[in-house]
Parts: sequence; structure tokens; C-alpha cells
Amino acid sequence: MKGQINEEEWRLRVDLAALYRLTALYGWSDLVFTHISVRVPGPEHHFLINPYGMLFEEITASSLVKVDAQCNKLLDSPFPVNPAGFVIHSCIHAGREDARCVMHTHSRAGVAVSAQEQGVLPISQQSTLVLSSLGYHDYEGVALREDEQPRLQANLADNVFLMLRNHGLLTVGPTVRDAFLYHYFFETTCQIQISAQAGGELRIIDPNIQGDIKAVIKSVLEGMGGDIAWPALLRKLDRIDPSYKT
Repeated sequence: MKGQINEEEWRLRVDLAALYRLTALYGWSDLVFTHISVRVPGPEHHFLINPYGMLFEEITASSLVKVDAQCNKLLDSPFPVNPAGFVIHSCIHAGREDARCVMHTHSRAGVAVSAQEQGVLPISQQSTLVLSSLGYHDYEGVALREDEQPRLQANLADNVFLMLRNHGLLTVGPTVRDAFLYHYFFETTCQIQISAQAGGELRIIDPNIQGDIKAVIKSVLEGMGGDIAWPALLRKLDRIDPSYKT
């Protein structure tokens, strides 16, 4: 595989494979049933997505499937692409030029909060980050119909976070690294909310406290976005199993 593509795409494949491994490591995967995709640089709308049938902990840079906007495989692969993953991811890549990486999970906490009428509550520092750029999309069944795509695009709008009601979480980022960090905030927000709701009356954060949340995020991350944590995460993966790079 490495000999069939340019160096830029290979680096992107390694990052995406690392993201799949991290998703499994943090317990956010759902066997083989969710997806993370990244758009390949260039004028074409080509993107990389997981081979349907592989566990996230098995995915490598070479095993990722490259497809076009119509879900045609562009390089030979023995694995298919899940049509539900294609319906969701392809429309978001098409509708948001800046959303180069799209991450979707069915974690227990994420689905639990997505099933709550009020959605994300302002009860934690992490939740204030999510609420600054959050959309909601109502459940329409398993995502197999193309007529749902315009509503997905409209409900995401220009946000970073999208809660798929009764379904799970979706995050977009300009890079794989950014998408992971944003998703980490989203998942942690939901885990905290479910835990807090089991412990009694909730204390709501005053909306006037935080001020400009986007400016706060930029300051906390020192303007580096996902790059601030990514090298350490790769070191963690390398200690566990560096085969994601193959």
C-alpha cells in the first residue's frame, strides 16, 4: 500500500489508524459498527474510512479503504464499506470543506445523553466547551437513506459537535488530531453527566462565568488544537502496539 500512494496520504493513513486504535483503547468503539473518516488532500472528494468487519484495535494504515463520493473503492480492498457510515460521512465531507475528519461513536454515555430530552447540560467545565458549538439531529432510523443527508448537514451547520438523538455522538475537525480532542471533550462531557445524574440534584453553571468559550479553548490549548496532546498519544500507542503504522 505504501508504494501505491504519496507520502502525504500515507501520513494521513497512519494518523487515522492511530485514531481508530485510540477509540478502541478509550472504550468508545461498538464492535465494527461506527466510523471515522478523513478526506484525502486534493481536489477530488476522496476519503478514507474503516474496512467494515475489522475491529478498531485491528485497523492499520494499509487496511483503510479509500472511496470516492459515490462510495466506489479506489484501491483494491477485500473489505466492504458500511453503507450507513457512507451516508453520514460523505454528506458531511461534502457540506463542510473544513470538516476534513468526521468521527462518530455509539458509546454508552453518548447514546444515554442523546436519549435525554434536554441533551447536554451545563454542569461541567467540559460541557461548556461542547455547548459552545453543538447541534442536534433527530433520529430517523438507521442512516441508509440519502434524503436524510440535507438534514444532517443543516443540523451540524458550522458546529464542531453534533448529537445524533437516540443514536450517538459526532464530531468534526480540520485534522484527525483535532477531531480526537474534540471527541474526547464530548465523550467526557457525557460520562460526567450520566455519573452526576446518579448522585443527586445537579448544580448548573452560570452562563456568564465562562465568557467567550472559543477564546478560552484557544488559550488552554495554546493555539495548538489537537497537536498539544497527539504526540503523547502516539507514544502511548507505540508502547502498547505500534502495528497501526503498517
